[in-house]
Formats: sequence, C-alpha cells, structure tokens
Amino acid sequence: MTRTRVVATVVALGMLPVSVLAGAITAPSYAATSTDANGDVTWEDVAAAQASVDATQALVNQIKGKLAQLQADVARTQADATAKGDAYGKAQDAFDQKQVVVQALQAQADAAKKKADAAIKQAGQLIAQMSKTGGASDFTAVLLGNSGKAASLLDRMSTAGQITDRSAQIYANALQAQKSAQSLTDAADRAKVILAQLKDAAQAAFATAQTAAEAAATALQQQQDQQAQLQAKLTVLQEKRAATLADYNAQMLAKWGPGAAGVVSASGWANPANGYLGDRFGMRFHPIYHYWKLHSGQDISGTGCGANIYAAHSGTVIYAGPNGDLGNFIELDNGGGITTGYGHIVNGGILVRVGQHVGPGQNIAKVGSTGGSTGCHLHFMVRINGALTDPLPFMRDRGVTLG
Repeated sequence: MTRTRVVATVVALGMLPVSVLAGAITAPSYAATSTDANGDVTWEDVAAAQASVDATQALVNQIKGKLAQLQADVARTQADATAKGDAYGKAQDAFDQKQVVVQALQAQADAAKKKADAAIKQAGQLIAQMSKTGGASDFTAVLLGNSGKAASLLDRMSTAGQITDRSAQIYANALQAQKSAQSLTDAADRAKVILAQLKDAAQAAFATAQTAAEAAATALQQQQDQQAQLQAKLTVLQEKRAATLADYNAQMLAKWGPGAAGVVSASGWANPANGYLGDRFGMRFHPIYHYWKLHSGQDISGTGCGANIYAAHSGTVIYAGPNGDLGNFIELDNGGGITTGYGHIVNGGILVRVGQHVGPGQNIAKVGSTGGSTGCHLHFMVRINGALTDPLPFMRDRGVTLG
C-alpha cells in the first residue's frame, strides 16, 4: 500500500467520535503526515504514524478498562432487578392468594347482608302486626333504614307492652346479622386496599430496577460499539504505520543502499549509538596509562555491554578486527574522503566483514570494553582525508545529535 493510498483511506474513514459514559475519555489527536521539501517520507512521518497507533491503542485499552467496570455495573443492576422482580413476584402471588380469600369473604358478606335484610324485614312485619299502630311497611322502613331509631322504637314498644320477648329477640338477631355483614364487607374492603398498595409498591420497585438494568446495558453496548470503532481505527493506523515505514525503508534503500534503517538525517547520517556522552575528543589524562594522551574520538556510554552499534553513514567496511587500544574495531569508508571508526566492540560482536556495503543506521556491531577501556562503551571516530576530527560538531553539521 503506497503512502498516498493509506492517507486517502485514513481521510475517508474520518476521525471517529469518542464519548464515554462511565468517566471522561478523550480521543487523541493525530498529526497529519508530513514530507520533506522533496516530497519524501521522513522519519518524523514514521514516528508520527507510530504515535497515532500508540495513542489509539492506549485509548482502546482504556475503553476495555471502562468496559470491565460497566460490565460489573450491569451485573449489579441486573441482580438488583432480579431481586426486586422476585419481590414483585412474591407480592403478586400473595395478592393472588389473598384475593381468593377476599373474594370468599366478600361472598360471605353479601350472603350475610342478604340474610340480615330478610331477617330485619321479617322482624319489622312482626312488630308492626303486634303494635297495631301502623302498616308493616312503616316499621320495616324504620328498622331497615336506621337501627338507632329502630332500637328506640323497640324500647318504647316494649315499655308499652306491645312487643314480646320473642319478637325482641328476633329483631336483635336480625340487627346483629346486619352488623356482622357490614363488618365482613369492611374487612374485605380494607384487605383489598392493603393488597393493592403492596402490589403497586412491588411493581414500582421492579420498574425502577429494570430501568437501571436497561440503562447499564445500554451504556455497555455503547462502550462496546466505541471499542469496535476504535479497533477499526487502530487497524487503519497500523496499516498506515506499516505503509509509511515501508515507504521510508524503500527510500532509504534507493538512496543509501541495503541495510539503511532507523532515524537517518536528510544528508544520510545516523546516530551510531544510544546513551550519554562520555569523554570528548582531544587531549586527556588517560585513566589506564596515567599520562596525557590524545583521545581520538567521542565516547558514548550508558547502554551497557551488548548494545547495538550502528553505521553512521553508508559505506564500505575497510577494517573489521582487533586494533590495539581500540580493541575490536570497525572502520568504514563513507566516501568523499570520510571514514568512521567504531572501537571497543565486544568479543564476537563484529557483525560485518571487510568489503561489505552497509547503509546508515544498519546494525554493524555490539558495544563492549575490549582494548584500553575501563567499561562498556562505543569509541566513535571520524577522519577527513585521513585526519582526525571532533565527531560531535561533525555529526551536528549533518543533522545528528550524538548520544
């Protein structure tokens, strides 16, 4: 995939929006691919592509962490919904069971009222006949309509000798039947109200829990959708990184030949080693021989024995072997009268042979402490037309900061 097609793919995909419900997560910004004045892909392009991938991967990982939290919330709210649903089911079952009882109670109340109405009517008719003061209908209306007045009437009739003990007992029994019927009806009504309240409360609790569970499930689904979007974006960015790196490597190959790799300046020079700078080029008091002596190069330390040493520029290997105080040593002819040297290589750490062409940034050796050395480091040398020069400003002039 060429760089042009990759960029077109990324533009077509667009920047997918990210909004996370469970905590603020911000989508990373992505720098557009840049080129140098010649339109070539630069190492900065490769680094930017990698940074985009890393940023998106970090966001994907963050989303996964939020997903785990949301899944726990979903489990909790669903368990709560289940518990409240169970409570609702039990309340409904209790309501149904009680409803049967209430219905039976209501039937008993209805039957009792019917019986009481008949008994009171009978008592009224009997008393009317005995009182000889009016029609049966008059007494029946009084007895059925107002038990208080009926009782007062009975008292007066009893005092007047117009009612017998038997008729009084008939009325008292009828009145008691009426009271019992009303009591049963009131009990049934109260039971219905209580059961209805319990049912409503259970239904409300279930609805609340179900709403919470649905909200959590919705949040989880949104997070999963966002993760899928980010994963798709990550795939595109990974393809962009791979294509950008491939384009960069192809340019390095075309410009500097096989082996070119890593960060290479526009002029084709690369950092020979990573680490901090040790002793500088120039006269120094030698730490081993204890006299003043020219230090022929720039020491680069700190990465330890076995760290990689890279060719500072494309060239041909003209020496690869032991060289006195320099220990195991490689020298490259970089063309234009310039040679570069790499000293104190670990035993077995020379990775090239005489006559081999190397590219800038190619791994040619491993750091060691052979020769006149007090610890593992690279001794880097530069010669111009055979004369030593300070590597630090030389490399700086070519776009490379040592160390």
